[in-house]
Amino acid sequence: MKILQNEPEMPDGLNLRSPARPAVDPRPYRDAMASIGATVGLATVRLDNDRLGRTVTSFFSLSIDPPTILVSIDRGSSFAAHVVTTGGFSFAMLAEGQEDVANTFAGAGDPERRFDTGRWTTWNSGHPRLEEALVAMDCELLGVIETGSHMLFAGGVVGLATPQDRAPLIWHRRRYTCVTH
Repeated sequence: MKILQNEPEMPDGLNLRSPARPAVDPRPYRDAMASIGATVGLATVRLDNDRLGRTVTSFFSLSIDPPTILVSIDRGSSFAAHVVTTGGFSFAMLAEGQEDVANTFAGAGDPERRFDTGRWTTWNSGHPRLEEALVAMDCELLGVIETGSHMLFAGGVVGLATPQDRAPLIWHRRRYTCVTH
């Protein structure tokens, strides 16, 4: 995939080798990762009349120029397939007090009724937009990195809304918390 003129061809994926030494057990690793405090995010996508979304904490700003985020999604999910098919997704950083939205999209309740929680509109791309988010972004898929069980989606930010001046919702030690001033 060439990005700039006269640039060498770049690989479409990141092939990881297995470690030479035995990896740690997944459970203690998962427990250790729970100590990271992370803003709670919500990735959403629309394909025809099918809207999907999931709560995520594995995301970060990848680049300022061009504005790009990286989001990690389970590679076997229908969500990942929809992102690849549509060539984009939307993303929202949740604010303090949006625990119900986070829980709903993390699997609590009826998956068919997830978008009944929160106030939703639509980006020009057609992807869902959470109106009350701390930050909302519409992203065009710029690239994909496949790693083990997940796909890392690089989304170029083509729409941005920062309507709320509130504290972010934080996930730390398997519970919600917030930033105190």
